[in-house]
Amino acid sequence: MAFELPELPYAYDALDPYMSAETLEYHHDKHHNAYLTVMNDMIGGTDYENMALEDIVKKSFSDNPKLFNQAGQFYNHVHFWNWMKPGGGGKSIPGALEKAIDSDLGGYDKMRNDFMDAGKTQFGSGWCWLAVKDGKLEVTKTPNGENPLVHGAMPILGCDVWEHSYYIDYRNARPKYLEAFVDNLVNWEYVAELYGQVTS
Repeated sequence: MAFELPELPYAYDALDPYMSAETLEYHHDKHHNAYLTVMNDMIGGTDYENMALEDIVKKSFSDNPKLFNQAGQFYNHVHFWNWMKPGGGGKSIPGALEKAIDSDLGGYDKMRNDFMDAGKTQFGSGWCWLAVKDGKLEVTKTPNGENPLVHGAMPILGCDVWEHSYYIDYRNARPKYLEAFVDNLVNWEYVAELYGQVTS
């Protein structure tokens, strides 16, 4: 079963001025599509071919690092587009998720700072995450295309800190990009939906 590139859930220019149409065109149409194309070529005719995407990611992490690089990034980006929306970000967070942020992470402000710090301090390419592990929220970071799935957790929010995600708009100012992401782009409804799936 070949996977397909999901369409963006908004227009290319919908996230301006925090993420430009040029960034989304390159990031979605070129980078995400490249991960997809290579992954589909690699899984054709193998045991991976009929597996769910999450299972491909988990199995390939230990069994096939070259495939994992593509499958991990494809999985991460499938969610990345949905983790953003026009007019997103800020403190308007659905109730159950807000309570968990308060109890598990010390409240919104601490979570915001810890999340951005994880992104700032990820050396080189990678991601920063809000994930659920053993029923509790945690903030973490991973290199390259790695994600919490391969560490026994479920990602419910991730920010791509590869340079292709921000260099057109922010050049080398990764902290400004992370601030714009958290304060103006995060789709908290989608994050809450994933949180509900993990904890229900």
